[in-house]
Amino acid sequence: MSTTSEPTTLLESDFYRFQEGLTERERESLGQLRAYLESEVRPIVDDHWARAEFPRQTIAPLAELGMYGPSIPLVRQFENSAVYRGWAALELGRVDASVATFIGVQSGLAMNSIAVGGSDEQQQEWLPRMATGEVIGAFGLTEPLSGSDSARGLRTTARREGDTWVLDGEKRWIGNATFADVVVIWAKDVADEQVKGFLVTTDTPGFTATKIEDKIALRGVQNADIVMQGVRVPESRRLQRANSFRATAEVLRLTRTEVAWQAIGIAVGAYDAALAYARERVQFGKPIASHQMVQDLLVKSLANITASIALCTRASQMQDEGIGADEHSAMAKAFATARMRETVGWCREVQGGNGIVLDKGVARFFADAEAIYSYEGTREVNTLIVGRAITGQAAFV
Repeated sequence: MSTTSEPTTLLESDFYRFQEGLTERERESLGQLRAYLESEVRPIVDDHWARAEFPRQTIAPLAELGMYGPSIPLVRQFENSAVYRGWAALELGRVDASVATFIGVQSGLAMNSIAVGGSDEQQQEWLPRMATGEVIGAFGLTEPLSGSDSARGLRTTARREGDTWVLDGEKRWIGNATFADVVVIWAKDVADEQVKGFLVTTDTPGFTATKIEDKIALRGVQNADIVMQGVRVPESRRLQRANSFRATAEVLRLTRTEVAWQAIGIAVGAYDAALAYARERVQFGKPIASHQMVQDLLVKSLANITASIALCTRASQMQDEGIGADEHSAMAKAFATARMRETVGWCREVQGGNGIVLDKGVARFFADAEAIYSYEGTREVNTLIVGRAITGQAAFV
């Protein structure tokens, strides 16, 4: 597989050549991203994953490559499509899911929260600095007792006192939060029971973030438990256009399809490693790539990848066309992550016992797939979103 930045270079695993549908500028940008990831990120990620540390030296270069806020006109480097942004998520995922998740939080969740719910002044204040990586953001929605039911089940409260809001509650699984400068906290207003968004700087008294230890997936992501006790936030830091959970849901809809693309990237990363291994590993006097059962696993893996690219391409096109709905991003996420989980298992199988060690290239993807399978909506919840759309009946409870 080539790591050149030549704009027309396609991934070997892009079997139906979907990437040819991108503009030349988009392909050029992806080529530059791929070259950086291969030369600077791939050589260090296994070590960082093993030590459960995030490679912070990648933050500034990824900003230079335009990875923070590419969908936001105020800060994007060039006009681009949702399909391009999907391919960028795939390229990131195929090298390291932790780096891809960092960008998903910084750009997709934190910056999009401000783009969707912030006033013009708030956008001008925060988004340019986040686009350069000067300010690191996080997104605080999930709680210890509230995940899939966040629309109804938030326990974090916001109480207004004059021009100040007082926040109390806990958040869990908050990516980037151990070193973020600002966290978008979603809390329920005790006055009207509506979910509102707040920009909470992490040096605010009463705010603490503690790293979650002993993870078996996305070990490079710095997930945190957040506790807020009497955290005081000025009205100027409340997201002025986020006055109900609808704003939160809009942010999640915008990012969910890119998570599906990231899942394809994880499958591609595992497939690439399995294919390379099969070509080199000799058993019974010949490379195992010539064995029928190994070819069966590789072909099934590539078919999963290809089907997922096709589905996600159309979902992203619908987003570009302004006709994408929750059920479209939900189906993309549910399908692509299920196929990813299946694919990384087959790729681990190709490598036999060697598939459980980092240096053979599949084990990290195999482990990280478990986190991607569940976050941004579990398969079950995303399935029920689609089920509601096609039947007209909600089956969540």
